[in-house]
Amino acid sequence: MTSFSIRSITPTDEPLIEGLLEKLWGSRNVVTRGVMYDAAKLPGFLACEGDAVVGLLTLRYDGRECEVITVDAFVKGKGIGAALLAAAQKEARARGCTRLWLITTNDNLGAFTFYQKHGMRMSAVYPDAVTEARKLKPQIPLVAENGIPIRDEVEFELDLIVANNQL
Repeated sequence: MTSFSIRSITPTDEPLIEGLLEKLWGSRNVVTRGVMYDAAKLPGFLACEGDAVVGLLTLRYDGRECEVITVDAFVKGKGIGAALLAAAQKEARARGCTRLWLITTNDNLGAFTFYQKHGMRMSAVYPDAVTEARKLKPQIPLVAENGIPIRDEVEFELDLIVANNQL
């Protein structure tokens, strides 16, 4: 069993996060709902096993909402993604947020399963939104590794008030 810890991102982590994002996403920039964010400059959490980073989650706050911009577990099936998402929920609640949400793409079938298993609901589909996102970030591929054309943004959300009452 892998043991890891979750810690908040600090300003000194930016070069590390930039390298991880470049490797994972082809850029430190992430487009969600037509807006580009420099994810290396955002708050969030790192999952660490000793000195090794085994997961990353970045997010942004907007009033009473918290948007997860990136979430990646570098070792699958060990609970890293779940722990990162739980840390984001805890921090969002502490900041008074009532909604945690994120965008993924239509090809990311594993994410659909993961987010729903962790209490999130599919709340919207934005047809052809990725076509627009490519205008800001041309590195977004046309087709995923699984052969599915990448076209649509899919929104998942968690009502933090309802979820808190179910704990």
